[in-house]
Amino acid sequence: MGNIDVFNRLASQYDTPERSEIAKITAKEIQKHIVNGKDKTAIDYGCGTGLVGLELVADFETLLFADASQSIVEKKKKKIEQATIKNAKTLLLDIEEVSNSDIQVDYIFLVQVLLHVQDIQPLLSNLYKLLKPNGHLLIVDFDYNEQVNSDKVHNGFKQQELIQLMGKIGFVESNAEIFYHGKNIFMNQDASFFILDAAKPVLND
Repeated sequence: MGNIDVFNRLASQYDTPERSEIAKITAKEIQKHIVNGKDKTAIDYGCGTGLVGLELVADFETLLFADASQSIVEKKKKKIEQATIKNAKTLLLDIEEVSNSDIQVDYIFLVQVLLHVQDIQPLLSNLYKLLKPNGHLLIVDFDYNEQVNSDKVHNGFKQQELIQLMGKIGFVESNAEIFYHGKNIFMNQDASFFILDAAKPVLND
């Protein structure tokens, strides 16, 4: 990921009160899309310091915190050890470069990750491979915002365009909705968060 160095430098600055509050709101929204999670495995990809994942770890049999940043993964591992969380693990993984077919999970969360990825289709395609049949990819990110102008991040995403892309990759039953609106939360602009739920189809013999 092109911004790994930036993420390494900023890792210690992520856990602000505002981020913590938004993480709790996001986790509650994700929970609405989890079915029988106690019997399921999940990946929080691009987990950052794991604010969202920590709110969800009790909802799953196993939760894997994965990130492309060495510094972030190390910080996450320390958090897990300090909290003596038994069903969580960490993994250094840049899914843009490597598709690890040995990993197969029921759910993958992608919270404010696509925003920083220049070409999102390869990443989404590789995540698709990590899902079991009938597994779900849950994307949380900013809705399209024409007021944002940056060469470092996307200015949000148009939900229908993203749903169409998910269909091209192979996902089915994709749906999206806005669940939160905040002041000055996206490049000092008011912005909305959406959640997109897309399923990997059950393959027929």
